[in-house]
Amino acid sequence: MDPLRIWFRIGSMWSRAVQGAGRMARAAAWAPRQGTRAYTMATGEEGPTVVALNRVFGGIQGRYTHFSESTGTEMAFSVFVPAIDELDDDSGVYLADCSPYVTWLSGLTCDDTNFIFKAGAQQHLNRERLVCVCPDTSPRGLELPGEDDSYDFGSGAGFYVDATEAPWSANYKMDTYVNQELPEYIEKHFPVLPHKSIMGHSMGGHGALTSFLNHPGKYQSVSAFSPICNPSAGPWGHKAFTGYLGPDEQTWMKYDASVILHDMVKAGEELPKILISVGDDDQFLDTELMVGSLPAHPNLKVNIEDGYDHSYYFIATFIEEHIKWHARALYQNPEITQRN
Repeated sequence: MDPLRIWFRIGSMWSRAVQGAGRMARAAAWAPRQGTRAYTMATGEEGPTVVALNRVFGGIQGRYTHFSESTGTEMAFSVFVPAIDELDDDSGVYLADCSPYVTWLSGLTCDDTNFIFKAGAQQHLNRERLVCVCPDTSPRGLELPGEDDSYDFGSGAGFYVDATEAPWSANYKMDTYVNQELPEYIEKHFPVLPHKSIMGHSMGGHGALTSFLNHPGKYQSVSAFSPICNPSAGPWGHKAFTGYLGPDEQTWMKYDASVILHDMVKAGEELPKILISVGDDDQFLDTELMVGSLPAHPNLKVNIEDGYDHSYYFIATFIEEHIKWHARALYQNPEITQRN
């Protein structure tokens, strides 16, 4: 079936499902053509600009743009929506027709498309009935001095922090964007439940860990591929934190997962369950990632995979394990009923 027809069909089913459950605010009727905008069905409010829609593994992979109040720029993001079965009129409404979702944060030089093109995740997301949201890694096109001079600072390298140093402080608000503005936007305009998890790779793995730890209760679970665990002690993190946060290293600590976790241990707090995968042939393992800086704890599951590097070949190999990790955490929530 043509992807656009499928999208309209899915929109119709969303509408019927949420009407039956009294959840009109999450229903959506879409105008799925490139360059057009989607509209929220319940309110008629303008939604994101549709850049592309493609059918993949039974679901729909979309790419969109919207204006961000946090960054003051147009931001691109991608969303995968799994296939939705036809509902029998007598079968009742399955809450999972609005799915929980997982946010993926990408690494240095990446944008919102690297994961959706390279990871092969859609087949597993569709099987586990999870929506996946992929934001960009920084604001773009601001023409700030030095913004495009290097791969590890500025464009494509927002480090998921809220910058406090000029000129970055006006727009580089990626912590606020990823953890506040974008979830609110997704939950308003897409067929998702407010139950969500977060994962990422490299700089995005750092972002996933610190987002989860700094926003308790927001995410059901967290995982990371090859995360920058101790950025305040490595060249990438030192450069980014100095530029975005200033020279006072104490202000960096809230964005350092290793420091946060060690502080929790010292305070006698129970550590959350965290899944980390890293290849033992990763060229950045010792100099940038510093997985060994994390506290030894039974709730920190660190898988060192033999012979794998830092690339998306590694991610594609183990992404199913991470998606199942999040699906288990999300679907054991008693407010969600998974369809059989």
